[in-house]
Amino acid sequence: MKAAFEFVDFGHDCSVRVYHRQLRRIPFEWHHHPAYELTLTLNSQGKRYIGDSVASYGADDLVLVPPNLPHTWASNRSIDDSQPEAAIVVWFDGAWVRRLADICPEYNGLCDLLRRAACGLAFADGAGARMRDHLDRLLSATPRERLHAALDILDFLSTLPATPLASPSAFDAKTGAPSGHEPDQISRVLALIETQFARPLRLSTLAKASGLSERSLTRHFTQHLGESVGRYINRVRIGHACRMLTDTQAPVSVIAMRSGFPNAANFNRQFRAFKEMTPLDYRRQFTDTRQDDESMSPKLTERSPSLQPMKKRRRRD
Repeated sequence: MKAAFEFVDFGHDCSVRVYHRQLRRIPFEWHHHPAYELTLTLNSQGKRYIGDSVASYGADDLVLVPPNLPHTWASNRSIDDSQPEAAIVVWFDGAWVRRLADICPEYNGLCDLLRRAACGLAFADGAGARMRDHLDRLLSATPRERLHAALDILDFLSTLPATPLASPSAFDAKTGAPSGHEPDQISRVLALIETQFARPLRLSTLAKASGLSERSLTRHFTQHLGESVGRYINRVRIGHACRMLTDTQAPVSVIAMRSGFPNAANFNRQFRAFKEMTPLDYRRQFTDTRQDDESMSPKLTERSPSLQPMKKRRRRD
């Protein structure tokens, strides 16, 4: 299933775009856009899809999604049926954040937050409640007040631990590119893994590409990526497999081979270890949700003015 491209219109007088979405039920709308997205979900329970990550979410779910990584939420019930479900969405540009940090070193922590968010981040319980404390300012009619609130929230989140969500390069090669914060040696290894993951990759080959010894590569890789070389390669392969499971009807054995696994049994074992479900169950997550939303009544007919398909925008221009 191909993700729809969405255009986020910031307006001529805003550095960040804030959207307060309220509706009866949050539908499955698989999409991506060039902006970072911080989303707080309120009064809703269901499934959250970030790249190849599929997980349950509940009250005060708070997630940061990087540019061009497909994502959606799909609710199955409201926590309080008497109230609408809601999402507080903050979109911002990564280049703007980095320029701000260059000028104001007080915001250097935001650059680290963007680096950590390369695969999406889910913040621990309590972070969403803290963000709710800023909602009056974040939903202010004054752009400057919204900006101040967004910066305060992002600065606070930069100090918190968070769980990475998607596999490296899940669904889009752009999202798996080196962030620019890794040493050149590690960046060369990441680029090689990104293009050659379907082939056998030996540590000796990667070490030669990096110009480091195998021992040094292993140490530096774990230091900068937070996991071993072997686990990272498997996560890249699983991410590619997830894309094939959702975009195609190819048999699992074919997907295993094209994703770099020696056989279907090994693929199933690794997939279950990473996703806690079988490849077929993963495919069914997307298929069943799409069918449920197609039969939902009433249909969701309106979208945010700041989240419009580029095609429609060009037609007006």
